[in-house]
Amino acid sequence: MEVKEILKHVDHTLLTQTATWDEIRQICDDAMEYHTASVCIPPGYVKQVKEYVQDNMAVCTVIGFPNGYMTTAAKEFETKDALANGADEIDMVINIGWAKDGKFDCIEEEIRTLKAACGDKILKVIIETCLLTDEEKIKMCHAVTNAGADYIKTSTGFAASGATFEDIRLFSEHIGKGVKMKAAGGISSMEDAEKFLELGADRLGTSRIVRLVKNEPASGY
Repeated sequence: MEVKEILKHVDHTLLTQTATWDEIRQICDDAMEYHTASVCIPPGYVKQVKEYVQDNMAVCTVIGFPNGYMTTAAKEFETKDALANGADEIDMVINIGWAKDGKFDCIEEEIRTLKAACGDKILKVIIETCLLTDEEKIKMCHAVTNAGADYIKTSTGFAASGATFEDIRLFSEHIGKGVKMKAAGGISSMEDAEKFLELGADRLGTSRIVRLVKNEPASGY
């Protein structure tokens, strides 16, 4: 697979707590230069980033990040605020405690609420796979599908581990028609990126792939 094709699927990401505007602006420049799918940045930078990239790059941000245990009302407000500031795509984190409690109906309703707020904008649902059992992951595939979200996403990159090939294989067997997959966190090589895409992932959440293309040290998300 050509590097250009891999880059088309990358959400070029910087979500560290210490991210400065200079760093955010640099990943925006890189994303525009290498034609990634989007740039994924903290909500507090959305307005500034949208003004900077204008229509040259899709702007993605995160909601309920990274722990997911905020109220649905808080996540809905965050979502609407991000969209008002110019976000094109929303990556939300589920309430993982609800998954552990078996409250998948509540999670489904929350996703549905945020998708209603997004309208025709893309909603990706982060389920934090490293904290869930396979049975819970399967139930989340059903919840994401039933709620009408656009993507199921593996990880925040802030928990114990990130995307695995096994999780993408599992997703592909249980998501409904029209739901896409995003692998995120720990994608550290072109070979891994290509493998995730071959397994059916449509997006890759990573900062390392562009760094590899630039021949820079590939550390971080």
